[in-house]
Amino acid sequence: MMSKRFTPAALAATALLCFVGSVNSLHLQAQATPAQTAPDNSKQNKTQSKTADDQTNVKTDRDTTAQIRKSIMADKDLSTYAHNVKIITRNGTVTLKGPVKSDDEKQKVISYASNVVAADKVTDQLTVKQ
Repeated sequence: MMSKRFTPAALAATALLCFVGSVNSLHLQAQATPAQTAPDNSKQNKTQSKTADDQTNVKTDRDTTAQIRKSIMADKDLSTYAHNVKIITRNGTVTLKGPVKSDDEKQKVISYASNVVAADKVTDQLTVKQ
């Protein structure tokens, strides 16, 4: 039997062809995949005025947001939805946005925010996910 030897250039060309073929295959798979469904609160986020970009970089506002987030995260009875609500603090006023699982969760999240700032400084834009 005769052993065939491949030159480094031939090996590199073969490797390149394999790579290009796999990239083309991935591209075709990506085109064939149906569009993913949008997050369930996308429509709500577009219609509401405050976004995470409205959060100021002032230390007191950052600290307020951090304290509220810490309180919410410490409550292991809350759902993932409640743990991920948006907390936007601007000039000492807190806006809470996003879905929660129940009215009880909504009240708990508002309560945690009210423990950090006065209740009249909390704007509730939370929704109960059905």
